[in-house]
Amino acid sequence: MTLDPNQNNFSFVFLGQSVLKYQVPLDVYNTINHIYETKYPELKPANKQLVGKIEKEHSLFFDGPDNDKMTRHNHLPQDVLQWFHQKFTHYLQWNKVREYEMHLNSVWVNTMFEHEYNPVHVHQGTLFTGLSSVMILKLPQSFGVEYSSPGAPQNGRLQILGSVNGQFANVDYQPEIKERDFFIFPYDMRHCVYPFNGPGWRRTLAANMDVQYDPIRNRGVS
Repeated sequence: MTLDPNQNNFSFVFLGQSVLKYQVPLDVYNTINHIYETKYPELKPANKQLVGKIEKEHSLFFDGPDNDKMTRHNHLPQDVLQWFHQKFTHYLQWNKVREYEMHLNSVWVNTMFEHEYNPVHVHQGTLFTGLSSVMILKLPQSFGVEYSSPGAPQNGRLQILGSVNGQFANVDYQPEIKERDFFIFPYDMRHCVYPFNGPGWRRTLAANMDVQYDPIRNRGVS
């Protein structure tokens, strides 16, 4: 990834569209983990509207239209919601998107155990245009044995697929993830999470931000 000289805690990779990586402040990170762990019994399951082959998927925030799968609710404090808005705003401004409106649609937590996985998929909220994100909350001590190609590990990895081709192009991104990493990328960027072998769990958060904008007016912006 390339470090932005104006943001010490921000880096990016370009795969036809930009993936931006931030570090979550410790207070935000601790607050989210605490809310998930203390309010877990009352959190609504999110499995019915997600593609993950994961048993424990639970919602922290939903502000889309009420439906038979999910109704509006919020377990997050205002300062955490404001932090999400700040990061999504930074992504749009850095990518020179103008004249847009944002609406936080949903925030949920996935807790993956051995052999569970998230197949290749894209996101959407109430709109088809917007920004996805992945926050790393907890990781197991090890992702287990790599049965082939140990020099290119994939167990438990996040993989984001690009929209470019060519033998010298960056066609995908598989970061070496750490707790407190936060990745933002467009709804239509395909991504997946590979299973791992062994004890422990992998806890991540995802947030969807709807973005309404005029793609014609933003064409060729520099």
